Parts: sequence; C-alpha cells; structure tokens
Amino acid sequence: MAKSGQARVPTTEQQRHLFDVIKAHRHPEKNTAIMQISFKLGLRAQEIALLQIKEVARLNSSGTDFKLLEVMSLPAAYTKGADAMGRSRTNYVRRTISFDVDTFDKVVRQIATLAIAGAEINPEDFYTPTKRHKGKSRDLPMVDRELRNALDDHLRLRLDKQGPLKPSDALFLTQKGIPYSSNTLQEHMALMLRGWAGIEKASSHSGRRSVITNIIHKQKKSVKVAQKIAGHVNPSTTLIYEEPPEELIGDALKDL
Repeated sequence: MAKSGQARVPTTEQQRHLFDVIKAHRHPEKNTAIMQISFKLGLRAQEIALLQIKEVARLNSSGTDFKLLEVMSLPAAYTKGADAMGRSRTNYVRRTISFDVDTFDKVVRQIATLAIAGAEINPEDFYTPTKRHKGKSRDLPMVDRELRNALDDHLRLRLDKQGPLKPSDALFLTQKGIPYSSNTLQEHMALMLRGWAGIEKASSHSGRRSVITNIIHKQKKSVKVAQKIAGHVNPSTTLIYEEPPEELIGDALKDL
C-alpha cells in the first residue's frame, strides 16, 4: 500500500469507474482529458494546469481546426518547483538550514564580530542560499488511443464554444473561463477521484503514481525509463515508486 502521505494508486477497476462517473458530471470532455493526461502520461497537476494548446496540437492558420501532435514536448519551466508564468507560484518557507563545518565556523566568527561592534544582527542574513529546482524538460509520445480521443473531443468542443483558438491559449479553463492554477486543479482532480469516484486516499498525484508504478512493476521496465517519463532529476526519487501497488498486494493476499 502507499506510504503515509503518498497518493493511492487506483486499481484498474477503480480507474474504469472514475472515467465512467466523469461522464455523468458537467464538462465530461474537459475532465476526461485532464484525467487521461494524468493516468496516461503521468503529469503533475501543475504541469497539466500550465499546458498550452501548442503542447498537444497544431492549429491551422485561422485557429479553426487542429491536428494532434504525436509527441508532447513538456517545457522545463512547467515542471515541479518552476514558476512558469507566475500562475503556480508557491510560497516557500525555510524549515532547516545546512552548513558545512568551515562555513559554520565562518558564520559564527562573523556574528561574534558584529555583536562586539554593537551592530544589529538579522539571522536571515546568514542563511545559506536556497537551491531552486530548475525543472527538467521531457518529450512524451501521445500514443494511447483513449488519451488521443479525449484530447480530440475536448478541443473540438472548445472550438465549437469559443471559436478560433491560439497556440498559446491554456489547454484547460475553469468554469469562469480562466486558466487553472496549480492548487485549483489539484482540488478539482481530488474531487473527481475521491468525491465522484469514491477512491479513498486518492489525490491529484494518483495518476502520476499509477503510471510510474505500472512501468516498474507491471511492465518490468528499467527505473531509467520510469525516471525519463516522470522527469525526475535524481533516480532515487523514482525508486520511491518501487513499492508494490495496493492492487498487487491485494492479489497476493486474496487466495491465502
């Protein structure tokens, strides 16, 4: 089962149920496309929120028709920790600070000198620089038929309702007609998974965990393949997903 704090990986039956119940709610085309991207390409909620039409389709010169691309090229700016377009900015609060021994000794001497001189001391002046994640670009082949059908249905409906589109238009809009923020989309995806489909402990990360888990455990692909699809900079991050999914554990216990 998922470790505490990790999103649950839905079973195959739960995934089918999810897409069935989505059809019974408002905006089924958009919501199906969102969840297909999550469960077939493993994108984070922030990455889905930031997607533009040009990442999945090529519009004609008038913006009235399109052709789906074969490969989604996800810019590095969309990935975790990046502040693409200022739409998914997160407020980072320092919890810990690390120093090597030589740097720590130097900081202590600096503070002592300032204290003797009677200068005002601000602790933040001595914090080590924050390491900022620069993001990692990746190319994801859009080969799954259900994924392609969902994107096609969603974009056809957008054209019918809005008229001509631009390549830089957000792929997904809220009911207010504005692009999703990362937090808003996370909440919406969690609503579909837990509220509509009744999948306990599921979150916007469930689709991503499902993709990586299936690659490692069911398809028996290398961690390197899973790392490339996930866009993890460090393979140790991908190794977290080597924990067997709940579905496999359930199968093992079923016939005891």
